[in-house]
Amino acid sequence: MEEDTRWKTKTLILGGLIGAILGMGTAYLLAQRAEREGETLKLGTGEGIRLGMLALGLLRQVARLGDKGD
Repeated sequence: MEEDTRWKTKTLILGGLIGAILGMGTAYLLAQRAEREGETLKLGTGEGIRLGMLALGLLRQVARLGDKGD
């Protein structure tokens, strides 16, 4: 039974690390763009909603990776 939960723990840790790295990379690119344009980073409500919807779409696609019949 212990081996059954070990893969879950490894998957969660790896997913968390990948998510953190991608998040840091995204933040870095946004900061670089703002610096290049000579302004501070401002994300409006519309941009926040758009980013949230994109993230939800990505999560939905990842959840469907193992589905049969696609």
